[in-house]
Amino acid sequence: MADFIQPAKNNNDVVRDELIAGLTAAAATVAPKYLYDALGSQLFEAICALPEYYPTRTEAAIFAQQAQQIAVRCGAGTTLIDLGAGNCAKAARLFPILQPEQYVALDISAEFLQDALARLQQRFPAITMAGIGIDFSSRLELPPSVRQQRRLFFYPGSSIGNFSPPQALAFLRRIRAACQPNGTADGGLLIGVDLVKDHATLEAAYDDALGVTAAFNLNLLRHLNGLLEADFDVREWRHRGFFNAEQGRIEMHLEARTDLIVHWAGGQRRFLEGERIHTENSYKYTPAAFAQLLQQAGFGAIHSWTDAQDWFMVCHAQAQ
Repeated sequence: MADFIQPAKNNNDVVRDELIAGLTAAAATVAPKYLYDALGSQLFEAICALPEYYPTRTEAAIFAQQAQQIAVRCGAGTTLIDLGAGNCAKAARLFPILQPEQYVALDISAEFLQDALARLQQRFPAITMAGIGIDFSSRLELPPSVRQQRRLFFYPGSSIGNFSPPQALAFLRRIRAACQPNGTADGGLLIGVDLVKDHATLEAAYDDALGVTAAFNLNLLRHLNGLLEADFDVREWRHRGFFNAEQGRIEMHLEARTDLIVHWAGGQRRFLEGERIHTENSYKYTPAAFAQLLQQAGFGAIHSWTDAQDWFMVCHAQAQ
């Protein structure tokens, strides 16, 4: 049976304060981590199977084609720490080549993760497993049960793009510090990065024809209703996903279909028709720009693999 740890339940007051500050800002915003309640996590699984959403299948193909090289770079017997593990499927596909000594799955959606990890432990009973239900976006503190030896942080799916470049640098520095809890230099990072490409391909991936991404984004409003005792009506909003060329990122927004007022416990906000709530960014990188970011964060011995179209990149880097 896999161990499951939730160091501290979300402080409801802190969550409320963060959400209200975002919703009442001049340009309303909600952090993308709130997209991933239990239903949001399931909807994201569906997104990953869409023909328009190339990152998942392209990354999986890189891992399949470059399995032996990746195994040599990472080595066997690591402490595999899966950041934003979700259903744990991406890490599980690497178990035969990486042969980790311990698998540690981290995700903000604790209930979803706990169920996924229990199923995974049945499939791989020989691997020691632990789940940690935390928001690791602002701090990365691991309990003593996580082995300190040979930590390999796994961050697939281009989730690093949710951070602005300065935020990404700070986050990578936290990973680098967590690689070396005793000052050792045997930790590393295996990460997926989405690359700059034509705008049409990018925009289709975040605004699919079936509307699954729209449902994923709109589900945020249902989640906010529960967190804030709010009265968002999903029918009064539409999904917007587009590439911002100036910022080098995909943006996701929720746009009011009409003038409306949203109430929550202790407050409210009027939204005009066309006004938006900014829910997610996904920055795209060139290989050189991301390698520079890794070096600034304290990583070296960087090796990367891409697909034939240079749409996506997988990097391994060693903590220096």
